[in-house]
Amino acid sequence: MNWKSLTQLDQLDIIQEASKHKPQLIFKHSTTCSISKMALSRMERSEAPDSIDFYLLDLLNYRSISNAIAEKFHVFHESPQAILIKNGTCIYDESHGAIFMEEIIEQAHL
Repeated sequence: MNWKSLTQLDQLDIIQEASKHKPQLIFKHSTTCSISKMALSRMERSEAPDSIDFYLLDLLNYRSISNAIAEKFHVFHESPQAILIKNGTCIYDESHGAIFMEEIIEQAHL
């Protein structure tokens, strides 16, 4: 898994623009939550397609970015959470034990 760190608020505009050419996934991760660690581990054990960019947000250190994600992409905040952005909008979001790479790939229509 080749994660890009999501650490700057202006990256959300970059993600939104890039999603017009390639699906973008944001994974919101709480480093102190065992469920979040399990979901992240499952993602990392999966084969990630090159046709999606994967961003990892450390929720505890960048809560303001998480809040901005909820507002910008019209999703309810959860953790862990996978948010798939395509053509500038959120087309899929899932949380906790329901996060599966296969479903992300299917939703991205790859």
